[in-house]
Amino acid sequence: MTTTTLAVLVPLLPFLGAVAGLLLGRTAPGYVRPVAVLPTLTSLVLSVLVAADQGGGRAVDAATELTPTGSVPVELALHIDGFAALVAVLVAVVAGCVQIYSTGYLRDDPRYPSYAALVSLFTAAMLLVVYSGDLIVLLVGWEVMGICSYFLVGHYWETPEARAASLKAFLVTKLGDVPFLIGLFALGTAAGSFRITEILATVASGALPHPTVTALLLLAGVAGKSAQFPLHTWLPDAMAGPTPVSALIHAATMVAAGVYVVARLLPVFQASTAAMTVLAVMAAVTMAGAALAALAQDDIKRVLAYSTISQLGYMTGALAVADRGAAVFHLLSHGAFKALLFLAAGVVIHASGTNSLAAMSRMGHLRDRVPDAYWTMTVALLALAAIPPFSGFFSKESVLGAAEHVASGHTGHAPGAAGWTVLVAGLVTALLTGAYAMRLWLRAFHGQGAEAPDHGRQPLVMNAVLWVLAVPSLALGGFAFRHLPAWFDGRDLSPTLTTSVLGTGLALAGGVITYGAWRHTAARAARTPLGAVAAHPQADAGLVEAEAVAGHTPAYGSISFAPDPADPGRLLLGPLHRHAAAGFHLDAVYAALFVRPIRGGASLVRFLDREVVETYVRGAGAAPRLLGAAVRRAQTGNVQTYVSALLAGTVVLAVAAVLRATGA
Repeated sequence: MTTTTLAVLVPLLPFLGAVAGLLLGRTAPGYVRPVAVLPTLTSLVLSVLVAADQGGGRAVDAATELTPTGSVPVELALHIDGFAALVAVLVAVVAGCVQIYSTGYLRDDPRYPSYAALVSLFTAAMLLVVYSGDLIVLLVGWEVMGICSYFLVGHYWETPEARAASLKAFLVTKLGDVPFLIGLFALGTAAGSFRITEILATVASGALPHPTVTALLLLAGVAGKSAQFPLHTWLPDAMAGPTPVSALIHAATMVAAGVYVVARLLPVFQASTAAMTVLAVMAAVTMAGAALAALAQDDIKRVLAYSTISQLGYMTGALAVADRGAAVFHLLSHGAFKALLFLAAGVVIHASGTNSLAAMSRMGHLRDRVPDAYWTMTVALLALAAIPPFSGFFSKESVLGAAEHVASGHTGHAPGAAGWTVLVAGLVTALLTGAYAMRLWLRAFHGQGAEAPDHGRQPLVMNAVLWVLAVPSLALGGFAFRHLPAWFDGRDLSPTLTTSVLGTGLALAGGVITYGAWRHTAARAARTPLGAVAAHPQADAGLVEAEAVAGHTPAYGSISFAPDPADPGRLLLGPLHRHAAAGFHLDAVYAALFVRPIRGGASLVRFLDREVVETYVRGAGAAPRLLGAAVRRAQTGNVQTYVSALLAGTVVLAVAAVLRATGA
């Protein structure tokens, strides 16, 4: 088969698997798991073949008109360059691991058939985005991912948290999608085509009108989909969904889509210095602010969620300095170790006997209980902190190196201010990343919470997937910078000395400082165990304090845990901790600026409808009703009454006639 045929099958097979899974869910449930896993694994094999055929060389282009429009055509087009080929492999690898992992994680879930089908559809939509050469077809995959995330995040719809999180994710991303759609139409109108190659040719010729406005419209959609400031607030709340879904969203779909689209359309952003500057500022605020928030979270999945937001900030920072190679390199590296982090966290949660357990303050004695999760998560956290030789070191240093290159004025593809902004924020974030990675490792596996009842070993497939993902988390970075530069626009991906020393040194310093703070808080809590409750003002703090006073162990789900007093985050952040734990109150700001005014407007409309409009309606009906009542009273059915009324009327008419004649 040709490369084009193989590429068409890559997103088509998971889509067919989704359809088959929905059809077989009730009639033949025994086939649901094979139908979920096999099409995704086959798609993985085909994506590898497509990447091998493409080879990092000339892009593969193919197109056929999808439907006549009478103006700008819409085409079913493929555009597969080195970036698309590698990202598709990442998506298929992570999706395959998630589907296999889910067969064990959700083996007793009655809604597994619909879950597996939605994961397959989610995968197909992302692969469509990756391979699409037409922006309208890309938009189809973009929007399908949005609706899939709504259903998957709300999988546990019995809980109010899941329902609220799914609705929030849908609304916030749709808020960004509206200007994104307008931006796509602006590009298509200017180029006379929605084909990406035609649009980039138009930009190269300088024929794109209003590039700043167009780029900023696109950036709004990217901020929503890739959870960048200020539209990032949906992602931490999305942790209410199943943990494998979190791994899929954070590592290979949804949030990766925005970064990938900017990489595809980077010349559009480069056409505007203002847009590149805005992109750099957005990246800087996102990466540093999310890292601070991660350092204050007690829920292990929320720590990882804010970590994803921060790492996406590195990717958008690389794009802000016009280096899409560094951005996609970090996208690939991050996809491997972030999927591993979430799935390892799922093993920890599964071992504790409940899908809701995620509070690190209630974890204890887990290192020996889940050795596979312990060792593989250690590898992933080292990659996250960018410690050499783990994969995150090479990809993160490529971002910092690109920013340093622009800041020093060695390239004119991006403004120097953008380079300095990304470089300084990236180094600060490296320090914070080392700190929250060490904090998570200490509190999750070395915490002092009570030991949960032993629920037996986890299913083999769950632990096996962890070790599969540990390989790229350890080795992908070193392999990529040596053997894949041709796939990344030919740029040398080797780490530079200055940023490597600074970035690694700051990450190590963050880890060492956090370890010292943890030892200090643990020793202090050991001296005053009853006062340790005050160190945990986060979720259920009132319950913890009340039950501690009563002499009971706080309950979490069906399992009982004692709070872990050794939280170095409070000591490190000081007064900032309370604000960072609440995401710097951005949700409260949105509530004040948007939610309350909208609710107030709705209340006003309801008042006007009830008290004004309905008053006129009721009045219009009251007059005929009163007239009818009067007429009804006159209709007595008594003939004598009718005759008397007739005679009285005759007398009145006669008197009136006499008076008129006399007056005349």
